[in-house]
Amino acid sequence: MREESITSILADLNSSSTDIEASAIISTDGLVIASLLPTSVDEDRVGAMSAAMLSLGDRTALELDRGALEQVLIKGANGYILMTHVGHDAVLTVMTKSSAKLGLIFLDVKRAVADVTSVL
Repeated sequence: MREESITSILADLNSSSTDIEASAIISTDGLVIASLLPTSVDEDRVGAMSAAMLSLGDRTALELDRGALEQVLIKGANGYILMTHVGHDAVLTVMTKSSAKLGLIFLDVKRAVADVTSVL
């Protein structure tokens, strides 16, 4: 039931913008809770990398006195990967096109985080 609710939230997020290509909710230890990823993407790999990147971001923000980490943003030639905390125990990872309007994506992600937090 919980996974279905989270998957529904991810579906709403993905449909909120044509620039969002994929999304997933991952536990901080790297286990995928729910995802809407292309079949060409390995779910376990996304989970492990998201958890590792968020952990490294947390540590970096702490060590460099930037305060609590809000999000990690990676920009590649083919688009963006945005990772943000969902409560204390999960991560929302979103993959977008390179043409994405990040301000709108950030707003949509913020709404999805609030929705998922209420389910978790």
